[in-house]
Amino acid sequence: MVGCATLVLASGFSAVSPAQSVAAATSKPVTIMLDGYPLPFPVAPFVTQGTTMVPFRAIAEALSIQVDWSDKTQTVTATKSTNGTVRKVILILNNNKAMVNGQPQLLRVAPLSRDGSIVVPLSFFSTQFGAAVSWNSETNSVSILSPREKMYTEAFYAISSFKEVGLINKFNSVSFGWTRIDTTGELTLKGKDFYWPPAAGSVTPESIVQDTASNGGRPKLMAVAMDGNDELTKLLKDPALQASVIRQLVSLAADNQFSGITLDFEGLGLAGDLPAIQQSFTAFVKQLDASAEAANLSLTLALHPLNSSYHGYDYTKLAAYTDEIIIMAYDYSYEDGPEPLSRVDEAIRLALKAVPKSKLVLGISIGSETAQSVAGPIGLAKRYDLKGVAFWRLGIIGSNTMTAIEKTIELRS
Repeated sequence: MVGCATLVLASGFSAVSPAQSVAAATSKPVTIMLDGYPLPFPVAPFVTQGTTMVPFRAIAEALSIQVDWSDKTQTVTATKSTNGTVRKVILILNNNKAMVNGQPQLLRVAPLSRDGSIVVPLSFFSTQFGAAVSWNSETNSVSILSPREKMYTEAFYAISSFKEVGLINKFNSVSFGWTRIDTTGELTLKGKDFYWPPAAGSVTPESIVQDTASNGGRPKLMAVAMDGNDELTKLLKDPALQASVIRQLVSLAADNQFSGITLDFEGLGLAGDLPAIQQSFTAFVKQLDASAEAANLSLTLALHPLNSSYHGYDYTKLAAYTDEIIIMAYDYSYEDGPEPLSRVDEAIRLALKAVPKSKLVLGISIGSETAQSVAGPIGLAKRYDLKGVAFWRLGIIGSNTMTAIEKTIELRS
């Protein structure tokens, strides 16, 4: 993208000149909310002549719309590919004729320049790219809801998840939490919350995994561990124990037709020698990655966010040995209510400094979110163009929240 003017978007239909628009601008600040969370701008939005002026590039890029400016032709080209359909809009400065996929369309207000910025009608933008836009005069805010689109989704199958086994095929991948590290540092299929479940009539754990794969999903075996009794510390200090756990875990996944392994090792780095803890965990992941790759298994890490209390995870180094990192950005409310989106936003931005967005998946706790709030974190994953989202967990989603998810994400059918 050529470093040109900051693109600005205008709503309303009053055809006013650039001079009139600038002169009539109000001093009251305008807030832009995208999927329920403020969208920062390089220049302040404003209202003039009943028209809301907002930075177009910030909105467009937050909706994964490619924006290009040509200083030579004074044109803005916005391109968006959604579910295999490409939308291309070309706007020309001071010309009220736009081109949409090669067809001319008239604008009520021509794109114009204000202090080196370009403004266009917001209503035109929302129509062309499918975003729902509304204005609240009481709060002086614009609310934008991102369009429904396909997105990589993952779900966790663990505690009491069988009641929603029918939802498995809606997700691209499912991590089955059927094994854990016990208090001695050993891998076990028995435990209070994470264990290999018994058969329910003709339905067995093995048949669920096979059905998931047969229907085009990617089943992963998830190994869970908490360091509450130093079980992880014991494991990471014992090379022989590590080799045994890795061997068992890879064999268990391969023998039961899983496509990958998800490692959910929690509680590292609350205190102690943080560099040493990070190094030992990274070394374990490196060994596991080599063994998993040899068995044609993918490797996913579910990690505490970088703005949590646990600092035993070196995202930068771990990214080299994993196919995917799930940011468990639900350390904040402890299931007392929707997660604070400012903390989730911070977690994503910190992770992006260390890991390519193509490897990052935002973890969303259904224990925290509601049907009314779940679009918020999903919207942040969209805004940063992450690989996708992962929901903890099947068994507690419910019909209302599932409906809310499907309003913003086109899931597998």
